[in-house]
Amino acid sequence: MSSVAVLTQESFNEHRSGLMPEQVGGECASPSGAEDEDALPTYKDAFPPLPEKASSPDGVQEVSNAWTSKMRPLKSSVITQVFHVPLEERKYKDINQFGEGDQAKVCVDIMHKTGAHLELSMAKDQGLSIMVSGKLDAVMKARKEIVSRLQTQASATVAIPKEHHRFVIGKNGEKLQELELKTATKIQIPRPDDSSNHIKISGTKEGLEKAKHEILLISAEQDKRAVERLSIDKVYHPFIAGASNKLVNELMQETGARISIPPPSVNKTEIVITGEKEQVALAVSMIKKIFEEKKKNTTTIAVEVKKSQHKYVIGPKGNTLQEILDKTGVSVEIPPNDSSSETVILRGEPDRLGQALTEVYAKANSYTVSSVLAPAWLHRFIIGKKGQNLAKITQQMPKVHIEFTEGDDKITLEGPTKDLQMVQSQIEAIVSDLMNRMDYAEISVDPKFHRHLIGKGGANINRIKDQYKVSVRIPPDNEKSNLIRIEGDPQGVQEAKKELLELASRMENERTKDMIIEQRFHRAIIGQKGEKIKEVRDKFPEVIINFPDPAQKSDIVQLRGPRTEVEKCSKFMQKVVAEMVENSYSVSVPIFKQFHKNIIGKGGANIKKIREETNTKIDLPAENSNSEMIIITGKKANVEAARNRILAIQKELANITEMEVSIPSKLHNSLIGSKGRFVRSIMEECTGVHIHFPTEGSGIDTVTIRGPAEEVEKAKRQLLSLAEEKQTKSFTVELRAKPEYHKFLIGKGGCNIRKVRDSTGARIIFPTAEDKDQELITVVGTEEAVHEAQKELDSLIKSLDNIVEDQMTVDPKHHRYFVARRGQVLRDLADEYGGVMVSFPRTGTQSERVTLKGAKDCVEAAKKRMLEIIEDLDSQVTMECIIPQKFHRSIMGPKGTRIQQITREHNVQIKFPEREDLQGAPPPDAPIQENGEPNGEVKDLADPAAPKKCDIIILSGRKEKCEAAVEALKALVPVSIEVEVPFELHRYIIGQKGSGIRKMMDEFEVNIQVPAPELQSDVISVTGLASHLDRAKEGLLDRVKELQAEQEDRALRSFKLTITVDPKYHPKIIGRKGAIITQIRTEHDVNIQFPEKNDENQDQITITGYEQNAMAARDAIQAIVDELEEMISEDITLDSRVHARIIGARGKGIRKIMDEFKVDLRFPQSGAADPNLVTVTGRPELVDEAIDHLLNLEEEYMADVVENESKMVYMKPSGTASSAGAAEEHRGPSKGFVVREAPWTTPNEAPDMSSAEDFPSFGAPVAAKASPWGPKHCGGLGCPDFSCLCIGHGEMNCYL
Repeated sequence: MSSVAVLTQESFNEHRSGLMPEQVGGECASPSGAEDEDALPTYKDAFPPLPEKASSPDGVQEVSNAWTSKMRPLKSSVITQVFHVPLEERKYKDINQFGEGDQAKVCVDIMHKTGAHLELSMAKDQGLSIMVSGKLDAVMKARKEIVSRLQTQASATVAIPKEHHRFVIGKNGEKLQELELKTATKIQIPRPDDSSNHIKISGTKEGLEKAKHEILLISAEQDKRAVERLSIDKVYHPFIAGASNKLVNELMQETGARISIPPPSVNKTEIVITGEKEQVALAVSMIKKIFEEKKKNTTTIAVEVKKSQHKYVIGPKGNTLQEILDKTGVSVEIPPNDSSSETVILRGEPDRLGQALTEVYAKANSYTVSSVLAPAWLHRFIIGKKGQNLAKITQQMPKVHIEFTEGDDKITLEGPTKDLQMVQSQIEAIVSDLMNRMDYAEISVDPKFHRHLIGKGGANINRIKDQYKVSVRIPPDNEKSNLIRIEGDPQGVQEAKKELLELASRMENERTKDMIIEQRFHRAIIGQKGEKIKEVRDKFPEVIINFPDPAQKSDIVQLRGPRTEVEKCSKFMQKVVAEMVENSYSVSVPIFKQFHKNIIGKGGANIKKIREETNTKIDLPAENSNSEMIIITGKKANVEAARNRILAIQKELANITEMEVSIPSKLHNSLIGSKGRFVRSIMEECTGVHIHFPTEGSGIDTVTIRGPAEEVEKAKRQLLSLAEEKQTKSFTVELRAKPEYHKFLIGKGGCNIRKVRDSTGARIIFPTAEDKDQELITVVGTEEAVHEAQKELDSLIKSLDNIVEDQMTVDPKHHRYFVARRGQVLRDLADEYGGVMVSFPRTGTQSERVTLKGAKDCVEAAKKRMLEIIEDLDSQVTMECIIPQKFHRSIMGPKGTRIQQITREHNVQIKFPEREDLQGAPPPDAPIQENGEPNGEVKDLADPAAPKKCDIIILSGRKEKCEAAVEALKALVPVSIEVEVPFELHRYIIGQKGSGIRKMMDEFEVNIQVPAPELQSDVISVTGLASHLDRAKEGLLDRVKELQAEQEDRALRSFKLTITVDPKYHPKIIGRKGAIITQIRTEHDVNIQFPEKNDENQDQITITGYEQNAMAARDAIQAIVDELEEMISEDITLDSRVHARIIGARGKGIRKIMDEFKVDLRFPQSGAADPNLVTVTGRPELVDEAIDHLLNLEEEYMADVVENESKMVYMKPSGTASSAGAAEEHRGPSKGFVVREAPWTTPNEAPDMSSAEDFPSFGAPVAAKASPWGPKHCGGLGCPDFSCLCIGHGEMNCYL
């Protein structure tokens, strides 16, 4: 990678100023303005080449942070194990976030999941040591989780015969689970239907080896081939395996046997050999030979090596040990990590031990430890943001480990001696530079103000940091510390300290006020997406408004800020809340469900109009809801108005009366009953009645009853009776009966229960579908009446509990009627008569016997009802009703509603004929043809007078019922009438996109047909039921009258007159943003049109409207013109320097003057001939007053202008063009950056293409040359002087 750097003379001088004194001593001696060519730097001085090829790092190491997490105390546990995760196998390598981030979250999750206790520490090689404490199973589970989630995963496959897989799995998978837990790996065994014999293992390298070894052992045990186990001391295993398993692989290849040597981490001495007998025997002999030879020839020496240096002897992934074994043939035995021993044992042939010992000591001593003194508060500046500063050093020297310890005034370095010295010099230079440039200060602020100093989202503290280029550390809440530390540039530290102290002082003088606002209003005050509360905060920017968390259910809203601002904000919030309280008055209005659609209107027109005109919120229940309550919310007066309008609609649609009854308010709760049981029982008994009690606590005695007149009277009597009972002495008893008996106890139409009430005077209340206890029956009344009613009901319930079985005879021809429609008739009987069970014989048995089972009274009643039904069926007749087929759809009504109503009312069955196929029918005037029958007979000619089959509707039922139903059907046949409507009004009747005519058709339930425009006919046809036609005709004629009145009104409104006004007055008549002309238009209800720009008559204003209104508008305009003609304009001279102050911010000042003196002011535009000329227009006396005021302002403002200009004379210019020009003239024209001996100055000399110096290849060594830029080792990023800028021709150019 290459880059281009452009230097100017100034930047080069600035760069040179950062070099060491001995580097620039000679250069600084020459005069700055010398023209001597020798003073110019050479090209190679200015652009030195990069030094010799630096050793490329193995990898970029990331910087280690101090291990700041506190050691958690060990809990009492069964066992403790320590696991080590090397750096190269760590999944999360961001060591700047040690103790936090994803790694910490994973550890916490493992502790929660397994119950084990984890403690993490970071080793100097940046590996991770994890101490796990807990019970054995918890530790093993935690180990598995650690390996899978904190360590990078490798994978391997092992092939064993398919038939051995089940032994690896074990019974119920126990062996596999044990194996996974033991080796901390994930083992995937192919499914039985998969032909593969490869088992996949994923986990750490160490775990893979263990798992592979265990699986091969299991397979070997099950293998029918020869298996040999050799017990050989563990110390000789490395000689048999060879360096990196080289020797054992050669043995396996040579013998063909499988040799399994336990890995170093498994403490087993047994080597397992499997294969053919000859192969195993050969392998065993060869292994024994190696063992005997090594046992005989090898000896050992023990040396002491510091425990901290063991890891350097082992090397990454044990590579160094393998390297020593390969090079010298000596095995090096290192004590385990959890052992405190420092003894390292070397085993091998005597003549090789010396070489191996040298290698061990060389590796152990290849790293040294040093420290640099640096105040602890400077550590994070040395590290830099996200470790950037330190990364520049470690990228160049990746083998050096830099460790910072919190609270310690030193930095520990560890690494190769040569690299460590370079890093140490660089860090010392950084520390020295920071000590010269940085300062710190500490201030004491009460912790309760800390979060306010920080501000919302850190706004305040971030602003101070950015403004003064400092770092501010505010202690967290859990530290309970007063001390705030400021670090950075000395001047910035002092300024930041001053501002923070001022903020803290101001906060001490602040006031906090708690307002009690009901939580239900909080969301409304905050508004959607916080829009409303933002407006309040903008209005009171110094006040902080805190709302409680919705989950807390708190009503306290906290205001904090300057005392006066908090008071103002509090008053404003109280006013807002008061308006919300006023607008939250709510009332529920009971409206019959069938009238809800009329209240809504077509497309919601009615309800929308009521909402807009009364400014209320109206909520209707859902269509599928049984509720009839409409809820109105808003101001009390508006709510009452909306309520009255909705009730008026209902009253108009139905025969609804309203009655008020006076009942003492103290009795209201007892009359309503628990969950409204008593009042609901009255409303259920008196169909269609709504009883409305006043709000609890209002003290009003009036109770409103609304509904059909007869039912209202009935409800009134019952309500007064109940109130009288409550006043005298009310007594209540509760009975229980099975829910299926309730209907029978009530009786058809309530006849049974009415008898009990009439005879005893007690009120009996049955549970509703919403009640939880469906068996509870409540009896209310005087004690005597209640006891009497209780006795009667008890006897009835007791008789219902007496189950009997009875039989009756029913002709089989009627069976189908009872069992049809999935036994609907039988289900109705069971509901009505206490759950009585009726059993009919099976189809095809021709039996007449029907069985009834249930309570005795219920069975008798059901039997009686069935006999009535049979009598009806026996007396049924079939009757025909002839109605042309074209009317059938109209008779049926939408979704068959009309025909269903007739069926229910008259208890008949109605069957409509099939529709006639009009396509296949011959034309009416076609001659009738005779067709021969197959038997040769000729069909009789059809009687033309006979009714068509498709016109005959068949009814079946009792004769009198069928006759009534026929009359009802004929009444539904639509009739047509014609209405005379002038042709020119047709389009208004139709309305926009047919909306007018659709509205009339929906309202009157008729079809209105308007003739086509080309017919020019005045006749409109109206088709519908006879009962609807008169109303539709009347409505149509009313509409005609309305349209004719509108036509006449339009003619009157189209009166037009013209007034001549000088165009210069037009803007004044229009007014600011059209205010004046809009007022005239609104006041006189006219349209006023000004001439367009291109009109010939620019002085003509047209007024359209009623004649009288147009005249009045003309007079109003003329009055304005007369007033304008009386005005004068005077020009005055005001110094242009004061214009801006007179006009004010956004014209505020000039508007104030114009409003005060009733004049118009015109200031000159930029570029005007006379910039001081101001025009004042208005009445003469007002113009004079305004001019005097303007001249006074000029005199006042000019004094300030003169004073400011006099001050400017003594102020130093801030780099103006003139000063810049002078400097340029003194310095002479810039030549840019000039160097000597540059390649481009010798154009005749061709470059040497074969020169490695002129054209170096990437990575090739370049002859070292002395560099004037400092030490030879400077490669850019490692330079100890942080002000350097290194430019060369190699792979990297850098800027620090």
